[in-house]
Amino acid sequence: MTDTSRILLVDDDAAIRTVVAQALRREGHAVQTVGTLGQLRAELRAGLPDVLVTDVVLPDGDGLEMAAKLNAEFPDLPIIVLSARNTLTTAVRATEAGAFDYLPKPFDLDTLALAVRGALARRSRGAEEQPVDAIDSSLPLIGRSPAMQDVYRVIARVVATDLTVLVTGESGTGKELVARAIHDLGRRRRAPFIALNMAAIPRELIEAELFGHERGAFTGAAQRSAGKFEQAAGGTLFLDEIGDMPMEAQTRLLRVLQSGEFTSVGGARVIRADVRIVAATNKTLAAQVQSGQFREDLFYRLNVVPIALPPLRERRQDVALLARHFLDQAARDGLPRKTLTPDAQELLEAHDWPGNVRELENLMRRVAVLGRDAAIEAGDLRGALGDTAGRTTAQPDADLGDAVRAWLRRVAREEPVAMEDGTLYDRLISDVERPLIEAMLDRHGNNQLRAAKAMGLNRNTLRKRLDELGIDPAVRAYHAEKER
Repeated sequence: MTDTSRILLVDDDAAIRTVVAQALRREGHAVQTVGTLGQLRAELRAGLPDVLVTDVVLPDGDGLEMAAKLNAEFPDLPIIVLSARNTLTTAVRATEAGAFDYLPKPFDLDTLALAVRGALARRSRGAEEQPVDAIDSSLPLIGRSPAMQDVYRVIARVVATDLTVLVTGESGTGKELVARAIHDLGRRRRAPFIALNMAAIPRELIEAELFGHERGAFTGAAQRSAGKFEQAAGGTLFLDEIGDMPMEAQTRLLRVLQSGEFTSVGGARVIRADVRIVAATNKTLAAQVQSGQFREDLFYRLNVVPIALPPLRERRQDVALLARHFLDQAARDGLPRKTLTPDAQELLEAHDWPGNVRELENLMRRVAVLGRDAAIEAGDLRGALGDTAGRTTAQPDADLGDAVRAWLRRVAREEPVAMEDGTLYDRLISDVERPLIEAMLDRHGNNQLRAAKAMGLNRNTLRKRLDELGIDPAVRAYHAEKER
């Protein structure tokens, strides 16, 4: 990166153009801004920038379609895509278009600056990743929360590869949906997707289920049977609840992952394992490794690309979206069409959802059948949820303390040096301060005076922190209005 790096920004929102340009100029870049694709073409005729940053929805066309064309014509031009349409579809389309990175709006200016640095570094190395083939698929994952945006971005980057993926998360968070999305969007999508739940198979039959068996291999084996590895040939094998796999089967699975070959139970013929592995668990495999319940070498073979699914209580802004989706789905299945009243939505967002997305889905189908009126009231939900309606499993202080402890465990695991380098306190305060300020701005309609008063801050102090954190209430207000 040099001081003369030229960044071209395309966005129809003048406020965003101003804020982003100022932030990138502070990084030492020369920034040119335009508001339409027509103006973008005129700028490109005058010369290519070092990095192109573009919105998706523009007055005269689709920024992703333009990005795909530019990627084909100028493969060395890094493109960063910005979008308020924060879905898995957008993340995948950005990857298909050959985008270097995708940032959902509203985005953090520091994150954008980091993405620009990475794009410039890649350009200087001349590295280039090939986009996956275009697809037409109905995607099952729902949510626009920051936590789900992180999941979408990992999925979008991994679908073009055959890398092994380990999906972790509590029961009911949608681990199999992630596995199916990876398969349906990947190069193996025309081949089978085969799932096997380790917790549902008797220990003595797991190896036969995985690798198949020959006739007479054991009592009751009257004929040869193909295992899941053979059934999934060319496609994806989803190993659910991998933490429940017995140790002897772990050893054999490790050999297959290492060699790419296996034999059936009772067989001698070597069979090539042509599958992509996606594993999932609701357990902490690292802890199982420590206790001797899971092989460390197998853990590292599986944990090539980790995807951690957040519990529903950590993505409450997705609850109403999911609830409406499940009600629409129930109506398509022939159940009565229902809507949610504001009070019902508020109650859903306050509930702790110990059963996660699966619990919410089951609840919506239940009230679709049992609800007497077309509009679902809070009282209907209280009856369905029982005594736990709107309650959390812990006090707010305990929840925050648990979150801090989980954050520290992650840092200790992934960045052990940071535990001793003197940055820990500032990093933690920074991570906590931003969501607090953003939540208060959302609550008070992006009014700085009311948000400052609610937090017990002087307005000038809040304004200073907003500038330092790169949070622009005017931009946030614009997007809030646009989403409505």
